[in-house]
Amino acid sequence: MNDEIYQRIDHCTNTILAGHDIDAEEGLWLLRLDADYLSWLMAGADRIRRKFRGEQVEVCAISNVRSGNCSENCSFCSQSGHHTSPVPSHDYISADQLSEQAARARAWGASDFGIVSKGWGVRGEKEYGQLDEYFERLSEDSDIGRCASLGALDSASAHRLKAMGLENYHHNLESAESFFDQVCTTHRFQENIDTIRNAREAGLRVCAGGILGMGETDAQRIELAVTLRDLGVESVPLNFLSPQVGTPFASLTPMTPREILKHIAVFRYMLPRAEIRIAGGRQFLRDLQSMIFMAGASGIMIGDYLTTKGRSVEADIQMLKDLGAEARGDTQSRRAQPIRIEQAQPELTMA
Repeated sequence: MNDEIYQRIDHCTNTILAGHDIDAEEGLWLLRLDADYLSWLMAGADRIRRKFRGEQVEVCAISNVRSGNCSENCSFCSQSGHHTSPVPSHDYISADQLSEQAARARAWGASDFGIVSKGWGVRGEKEYGQLDEYFERLSEDSDIGRCASLGALDSASAHRLKAMGLENYHHNLESAESFFDQVCTTHRFQENIDTIRNAREAGLRVCAGGILGMGETDAQRIELAVTLRDLGVESVPLNFLSPQVGTPFASLTPMTPREILKHIAVFRYMLPRAEIRIAGGRQFLRDLQSMIFMAGASGIMIGDYLTTKGRSVEADIQMLKDLGAEARGDTQSRRAQPIRIEQAQPELTMA
């Protein structure tokens, strides 16, 4: 192994700890490091995480409130009506169901709960009425943060949702702009950018990330990180492709545990101040799940995902307890104190 490489990693680390950013060229160099240097890279990412995000872990959960036959053709998604994936389809769940799921998530230590609906934006007064009922019930029944992922937002819809009680808006870029036409052709990358800007302008906290392992290059992964940094995204969910039957990406090979850890670490270098939350595809880490925090992650999604099962809640809560971690009770410091994981009462999975 080469001492000069260790020194260059340390230089990148110290540059960030001093309050500066590294550029795309340095990020790409880190991403292309040999696996022999992974532990040193992770140690640097862990120092950066501790400085900018502290020791608490942000936990969130989601509900797939309306599923299947989506109008968009995203190549990774089994919900798309353009693909042949055998995915359950249902209309909006009841507000009672949603409230029960949110209460369960809060007991698990989640600070935010996401309402996720298929389709590209909110279309029509019926949908706005359903969302208004959801946000009202969540506000009445729980102190959990109210988040949503509903597709594209123009300025008017962002302000309207904010007035209903929405606090956080999730909208993934999915990939770098230079790769996006390989992922989706039913909407443009610029619409993703506009949605993030509209949500921020309306006063919503923005959560935006992407999916790694869809066939993009190393340079395109760094391009995604730089775009998220330039947009000032506060919370970045990292997903790792879980190939789904019936989708164009069904034959792709999932990333290995060490590849996943390296990418988490490099995204921490590129986005030192952001919440980096590990979401879909976390199962591919297998026995290395707890190492995501040593690689720079500061949050996880708990429970199930949209159309795939997550790891058991019991296993995640035990992992956080074993790490001595504390769930961040409220990401915006508006209500609750941090939740100690050992107090959480898990159930099996989200509906």
